[in-house]
Amino acid sequence: MKHLVVLNDPPYGTERSYNGLRLARELLKDPARGNAVRVFLVGDAAACAKSGQKVPQGYYHIESFLKMIAHAGGEIGVCATCMDARGITDAELSPGTRRSALAEWAEWTVWADKVIVF
Repeated sequence: MKHLVVLNDPPYGTERSYNGLRLARELLKDPARGNAVRVFLVGDAAACAKSGQKVPQGYYHIESFLKMIAHAGGEIGVCATCMDARGITDAELSPGTRRSALAEWAEWTVWADKVIVF
């Protein structure tokens, strides 16, 4: 099954983006399930893709979740307009994430069997 997970919240301060990434990672854990996952980061969630995050010990680390998802075959797009509004450059993106746009988000929505929004 093809899943699109859309995240709207910042990486820290709420747990919505964290929970969305946990779900995306879980959907990709067992290749025998045949799941495909794409994650689109929009609004404040664009900050989830910023590389070099340093969080206190014991806190979840959003960047590591993105890397796990990408390593497992998931695709991660980051809204270009949202990146620009927050001063995030392409060079600052975490490995496995990339600048994307509304047109691709629309394509991914049509591609998906399920769209899950956090």
